[in-house]
Amino acid sequence: MAWTDDRVEILKTMWGDGKSASQIATELGGVTRNAVIGKVHRLGLSNRPAKAAKATTANAPKPAAAAKPKVEKPAPTRVGKQKKEVPVVNIHPPIPRPRPIIIAGKPLPPQRSANEVSAEALANVKKIEEKARKLTLMQLTERTCKWPIGDPATDEFWFCGHPVDPGKPYCETHVSVAFQPMSSRRDRRASR
Repeated sequence: MAWTDDRVEILKTMWGDGKSASQIATELGGVTRNAVIGKVHRLGLSNRPAKAAKATTANAPKPAAAAKPKVEKPAPTRVGKQKKEVPVVNIHPPIPRPRPIIIAGKPLPPQRSANEVSAEALANVKKIEEKARKLTLMQLTERTCKWPIGDPATDEFWFCGHPVDPGKPYCETHVSVAFQPMSSRRDRRASR
């Protein structure tokens, strides 16, 4: 549906008369309420004339007056000088948390490569992966090793599935590869 000059004039007239966007959409046909609202904003008609706003508020049902609760004031007592209530003002505004700065094209922090894992650990990983239960994503539980094996883009992709190390997401063999003690990482950094 295209906005012809005639349709725009109908929209302007109806909007000026205080009609709703739904009513205008129905009148024009082939256009949604949201399309009407978008066109109104693009035309700069978002502020309705004062008489249209008054007409719509005059026709609206008036809410029943709610009874105001009666607040009893305590009886004044005179004991020495009366102290004025001082409003509490927070002089320390909340400290905004700094947001991490993300720069497009910035390289990721260094990742551990396969040659940083001991040859013995890699041999253990190969042995355990040969005996893997080959579970799919839907078969994983909190008690099965979630170590991914293979290329996710192929049918030759599965998860280890062996029993997990308590409190870890992986089996004992994969934990030895995934998690390293802090001291060994520190030693490796010092040797660079």
